[in-house]
Amino acid sequence: MTTTFDMFIETEVPEDELIVSRTDFSGKITYVNETFAEISGYKPEELIGKPHNVIRHPDMPKSAFADMWKTIQRGDAWEGYVKNLRKDGGYYWVFARMSTVVKEGEPIEYKSVREPVSRAKKIEMQNLYDKLRSEEEDMTRVVLYVKNEKLEIAESLET
Repeated sequence: MTTTFDMFIETEVPEDELIVSRTDFSGKITYVNETFAEISGYKPEELIGKPHNVIRHPDMPKSAFADMWKTIQRGDAWEGYVKNLRKDGGYYWVFARMSTVVKEGEPIEYKSVREPVSRAKKIEMQNLYDKLRSEEEDMTRVVLYVKNEKLEIAESLET
């Protein structure tokens, strides 16, 4: 049994494109543009109706999303840096702006427009999010190297 992990593979968001999605008030996806689907590795129909947190990367601190929800639920626009999880286990960084869509004076859904992030900002935000997760959730991100023979033993126990 061979297991591969793409968790260290980053997909770059093109400079000339925006990622756009809309959700209902519970966070279920109601619309994605083609760029969103392509960057996330999903087909649009795989995303529609799913909770938007299907792309939540485990590196993201819970406090970032708590702040986002608090902000947009009171009707204010929110913006921030987000590391998202691709379908294949890889990731991509975006600068997101979220706001409420209003039609005929009534709020009907949320809209998010996302754009690329510079390398320097990605490093800054990864360090900040690692610190927040450590402080808030008592979780630390690590990379561990294991002897191949130990993996072979573990794989044989699985079968």
